[in-house]
Amino acid sequence: MSLHSVCTRFHIALELIGARWSGALLHMIFKGKHRYAELKAAIPGLNDTMLARRLRELEAAGLIERRVLDTSPVRVEYHLTEMGEELRPVLDELVVWAHKWIPLPEDKAEAS
Repeated sequence: MSLHSVCTRFHIALELIGARWSGALLHMIFKGKHRYAELKAAIPGLNDTMLARRLRELEAAGLIERRVLDTSPVRVEYHLTEMGEELRPVLDELVVWAHKWIPLPEDKAEAS
């Protein structure tokens, strides 16, 4: 395996999970938020257009799957695939690292 192929794969993976809202969506699904409205409510500032776009992108990448439940009314849930579940320890470590090294912006620090 060449260094170039490793760098290319790393770059693609980082852009996928680092796209705005993607990491937050995965984190919420890890926490058990599976329905569209739950995800939207859990992530301040995320609008319908971006939520729908990111969910489609994560599904197309194989990280989540969309399940349509045969209920009345019909319910749609988003669940991690095996591939998405394997990201959990990676994102958990990123959270630990961020809490250690990334300062909150001043306006957020005052609110906490």
